[in-house]
Amino acid sequence: MFEGKKLLITGGTGSFGSTVLRRYLMSDVGEIRIFSRDEKKQDDMRHELQAKFPEHAGKVKFYIGDVRDLQSVRDAMPGIDYIFHAAALKQVPSCEFFPMQAVKTNIEGTDNVLHAAIEAGVERVVCLSTDKAAYPINAMGISKAMMEHVIYANARVAAERGNTVICCTRYGNVMCSRGSVIPLFIDQIRRGEPITITNPNMTRFLMNLDEAVDLVTFAFEHANPGDLFIQKADASTIGTLAAAVQKLFGDTGTRIIGTRHGEKLYETLMTSEECMRSEDLGGYYRVAADNRDLNYDKYFVTGETQRNMDEPYTSHNTTLLDVDGTVQKLLTTDYVQEMLKGTE
Repeated sequence: MFEGKKLLITGGTGSFGSTVLRRYLMSDVGEIRIFSRDEKKQDDMRHELQAKFPEHAGKVKFYIGDVRDLQSVRDAMPGIDYIFHAAALKQVPSCEFFPMQAVKTNIEGTDNVLHAAIEAGVERVVCLSTDKAAYPINAMGISKAMMEHVIYANARVAAERGNTVICCTRYGNVMCSRGSVIPLFIDQIRRGEPITITNPNMTRFLMNLDEAVDLVTFAFEHANPGDLFIQKADASTIGTLAAAVQKLFGDTGTRIIGTRHGEKLYETLMTSEECMRSEDLGGYYRVAADNRDLNYDKYFVTGETQRNMDEPYTSHNTTLLDVDGTVQKLLTTDYVQEMLKGTE
């Protein structure tokens, strides 16, 4: 599907974008465009590509811009076939203190990307969301929930025009990605300090970056307009995760610091309402778009005679890993493997 095609990755210098780039750099994709606002990260990525992959570096093009700036997004669109939209503000506490910044990037920025994609006749767009968008209680999750509704609205318009397929993926915490807790734990252990735990009974889904890319690739290949794709994922408590990290890197003790602004006790990947229209695809769930129109008379007169009260799919009711299982999960990440080599 990617042979000779041009792929645009928004937020392309982040953890996800870097993993996608590694995945497709040596494939038969024609061109990969990295769109982001950080010139330093782009320059670092450019030099790394030239040093490690000189024969493939030429197919990567860099565009400095911001999804908040519609014109800069449009400037990156000509000739693009596919888009992975990963640009976002992701830090929960930061979004709590600066919620309008989350609105501008996660909601308005996504709308800009999708409008520009439809205008340019892009074939397919996969947008990345988060478990925090399901039953959101914090500003980051609320902005991502609104982002999803922006995606579905644009997907409906694009489907009517028949030129662009837009879908969404939703996944949990990506281990060792920027701002995640595992690198913090490892750094604290290396300094001989106790690792700081918010609440040991919290549960979190555990995915590695390759699994996140697998989810996006699966969505890309199987999406109908407006679909939401969710990967089935294991989880662990924060206490178990801390014990697993210490089993690998050394036990320096723990210190309970309490929950941060906007944190949940557990995460939800699929709400009970979404379960009603979900399809089990093996390793993934597909949640079909709600394609009802604004004919309110039809909605209220006909309604739904049955309502499936399935439980939501959460980090509390999925498979919970023990310490050894969490250790094995940690060992699937490049970051942990590299850190272990540094301790040898």
